[in-house]
Amino acid sequence: MGSSEALVGALRAAGCVFAEEEAEVLAGSATSAEELEAMLARRVAGVPLEHVVGWAEFRGLRIAVDEGVFVPRRRTELLVAQGLALAPPDGVIVDLCCGSGAVATALAVELPGAEVHAADVDPAAVRCARRNLEPRGGHVHEGDLDAALPADLRGRVDVLLANAPYVPTTEVAFMPPEARDHEPRVALDGGADGLDLHRRIAALAPRWLRPGGHLLIETSRRQAPGTAAAMVVQGMGTALTHSAELDATVVVGVTAGASRRRRSST
Repeated sequence: MGSSEALVGALRAAGCVFAEEEAEVLAGSATSAEELEAMLARRVAGVPLEHVVGWAEFRGLRIAVDEGVFVPRRRTELLVAQGLALAPPDGVIVDLCCGSGAVATALAVELPGAEVHAADVDPAAVRCARRNLEPRGGHVHEGDLDAALPADLRGRVDVLLANAPYVPTTEVAFMPPEARDHEPRVALDGGADGLDLHRRIAALAPRWLRPGGHLLIETSRRQAPGTAAAMVVQGMGTALTHSAELDATVVVGVTAGASRRRRSST
C-alpha cells in the first residue's frame, strides 16, 4: 500500500466506518508492505479486523483473538466494571462462556489477588483464552458451562459472570456479516427467545456462589426483564445496570445470605 491515504480510501470504499482507526491498526500490525497488502485484502473481503491482526483492544489490554473466536465487544467492559465493583480483592471469580477470555483477563489484571477461572465449550476459544488468562495467573477449563469447573469451587465463588449468547435464533441471520460469517454460531445463538443460556446459567449459579455472591449476565435492554426473571426463579434478588455510552446492559443477581467485604467501586 503506497500511502496511508490510499489505505484509508480502500477501507472506506469497502464500507469500514472507522477507516482511519483501522488503517492505523493495520499499519501498526504489519511487518512488511506485502503483509499489509494481504491484511488489507482480507479486511476488504469482510474478515473482522481483530481476526486479521490477531488481537482486540479491551479495557486497555491487547487480547489475542484467533480466527473463528468471538471478538470481545467494547460494551462488555460494563460487565468487567460491575465485577470489579462487587468482587473482593482476594475473591473467587468465574467467567462462563468466556470466549477469548477478555473478561476474565481484565479482572485478573485489575484484581491480582483474586482467584480467576474461565470456561467455554468451544476448543478454539479455550486455546485462545489460555493464551490470554494463564500468563495472568488464571485458570481456563473446557466444557459446557460449569461442567469442567473444579468441584472445590462449589459454594465459594464471589462473582460469576457470563457474556452468554443472547441473540434469538431467528435474528442471527440479520447480524452484521462480520459476526454472522466469522464468529462461531455457538457464541451468537441464544435459542428461540435468546435466553436459553441465561436460564441455564441462573439455574446452575446457586451451587457455585457463596451466600451473598453475585451473578452478572450481559444482556440487551429488551431481554433484561427475561434475564432477571430467570434469576428470580432461582431465589435471587436482582438489579439492572445500563451504560448509555457503551450501549450495554447487565443484570445483577445476588444470592441470599451475608456477603463478604466488597471492593469499593470508583
